[in-house]
Amino acid sequence: MIFSGPDMHFSFKPSRRVAALALCCAAAAGAQAQTVPKTIRLVVAYPAGGVSDVVARALGDKLAAQLGTTVVVENRAGASGAIGMDAVAKAAPDGATLGFSAISPLVLSPHLGKLPFDPLKDIAPVSSVMYSPVLLIATPASKSKDFRALIADAKAQPGAVRWATSGPASLGHIVLEQVRATAGVEITHVPYKGGGQQLNDALGGQFEILSTNASPTLSSHIQSGKLRPLAVGAPARLESLPQVPTLGELGYNAANINSLFGVFAPAATPPALIAKYNAEINKALASPELRAKLTATDNVPTGGTPAAFAKEIASEFESNGRIIKAANIKAD
Repeated sequence: MIFSGPDMHFSFKPSRRVAALALCCAAAAGAQAQTVPKTIRLVVAYPAGGVSDVVARALGDKLAAQLGTTVVVENRAGASGAIGMDAVAKAAPDGATLGFSAISPLVLSPHLGKLPFDPLKDIAPVSSVMYSPVLLIATPASKSKDFRALIADAKAQPGAVRWATSGPASLGHIVLEQVRATAGVEITHVPYKGGGQQLNDALGGQFEILSTNASPTLSSHIQSGKLRPLAVGAPARLESLPQVPTLGELGYNAANINSLFGVFAPAATPPALIAKYNAEINKALASPELRAKLTATDNVPTGGTPAAFAKEIASEFESNGRIIKAANIKAD
């Protein structure tokens, strides 16, 4: 609240002056809480050059233009995203630090070992940004013509089907465990450390099935016919692969999961700033340019309120805890 102008005159009694001053101070404090810093550090919990990094930088450019500020991207990769999220959790809660990550460091990692931060208390969800579908891919080693045939083959020859993931307790591993439990089949898990080598081995037919997130490289191999998609973990079929059913359609609702990515802030960041950033992220996600960049890599824009994002995170935290305990999944 600002009082100005040559004709403005106030003749409050002392008590009213105190009240007016208090109101002005409160208004000034509220305005300060909503002031966006001149420079925002966007911590990306993954290496430079990957799909998540490309999306984060495109989002950062949009936010910089909309807010009239500078967004500096800082890659803090490692420990499946936990290193980057730890940096966010321990940053000053002044709105100058945001994080971009999948929710896995908050909903998977805590069930597998001690973290240097409390994922449900030290991090504030700002907005979901996109979900990255999980594709179930048949390699040249697989003779299964579709997903149902895959399950039939696994039942006919217990343990003969080899299923590769990016590692124990990865999202692909969670999908595998849910398929195992629902179908009642024995499938051999082939865990890798990361995605590069497993894709090369998939092309070489070193195993029958690969579960992995969508990527431009994967899409090119699917288009060339070197790899065959059997199913997808996503709320709906992908525009680029309309012939590929979701795991939900196939009757595997528990396995029909995907990687949800979003923006986070330190827990004590002022609610007014959280709301401001949320509004700007949703505005950016509505832009044709950013949507095109996401859908070109089979990632699907999301958005929504901080409360809705927090609810999804809490739900996934509980669900993953049950799955990991039931399957006795251990971290490397």
